[in-house]
Amino acid sequence: MSRRQHSKVTSGLHVDKPEQPELAEHDASILDLAFAMDCTGSMASYIEGAKNNIRAIVEEIVRSEKSDVRLALVEYRDHPPQDTTFVTRVHSFTNSVSEMESWLQECRADGGGDTPEAVADALHDIINLSWRREATRICILISDAPPHGLDPNGDSFPNGCPAGYDPLRIARDMAEHRITLYAVGVEPPIVRYRDFFMAIAYITGGQYVPMINAQLLAQVIIGGVREEITLERLMQNAQADIAREIQRAEEDGVDDRETATRINHYFASRKTRTKQMRNKAGATSKTAEECYSKCADMSEMASKFNAIEVKEVEEEENKEDMNYELDEEDMSLEQAKRIVQKAKSRK
Repeated sequence: MSRRQHSKVTSGLHVDKPEQPELAEHDASILDLAFAMDCTGSMASYIEGAKNNIRAIVEEIVRSEKSDVRLALVEYRDHPPQDTTFVTRVHSFTNSVSEMESWLQECRADGGGDTPEAVADALHDIINLSWRREATRICILISDAPPHGLDPNGDSFPNGCPAGYDPLRIARDMAEHRITLYAVGVEPPIVRYRDFFMAIAYITGGQYVPMINAQLLAQVIIGGVREEITLERLMQNAQADIAREIQRAEEDGVDDRETATRINHYFASRKTRTKQMRNKAGATSKTAEECYSKCADMSEMASKFNAIEVKEVEEEENKEDMNYELDEEDMSLEQAKRIVQKAKSRK
């Protein structure tokens, strides 16, 4: 184990690849699904939720989307002296649900130290996994604490990740490499930092998903993955049309919001229907979309963090909004915004 106490876990087990449907190259149903999971002391119920539901999650995705699925897991805690067990622990992609289950069985919620955790290190390890070139690439980040370097209060590393990783820059790299981030924020602890997680998800064309009940985690993963597969298929089939609309918008000098509105109108005129996970409470805030996502790095974001008032959301209000069922409806403006982010980042 290195001085930074990152460890890469490999398995000597034989991995039996399950029967998978034949898929064309670049088919959106070829899915690489990676989890970045906070494994500090407060996360026990979410680790248990993943342990108990991962097989059902994969079976539902394969059944509904005819997907060829691989799974990976990055566990993370914090840097010493705040935590002396590990910073991150990497389990590379596997076709075996049983192997993923075995990794989750070994997860323990323990340690953590100060408020922030090694979020940046986890995202760094995520982007360096062996993603398949043709796959739909999704990362599910499950967290209840911010990265180092955002809020100096209670941060033992106020200048940022000790290893030098910048989560904002990494989010842009993820977007360029077609990795869509779903940031599952455990509320209420994450509320003060919600806009940060919204911003990094928005940069990749993903979503922030507020979570106050670990029992809903499986529904979020299934709904989010199925929505992303829908959008990837649509982008694949309409690639030239999307590129044309974005080019016209750039020539007209309009911003991303107007570009998304035009793309939304384009697909509405063709009566395009998409799968949409209900996530009203996770809609990207103006602060995340127009301020934080435009910051060059964490240093710039941190300089703005304390100057922006964080709107506290009552837990009971969140409970009413937290329904993650999947619907099929006309494309939403939020989805069009995400398509714009994806398309522009992948140029």
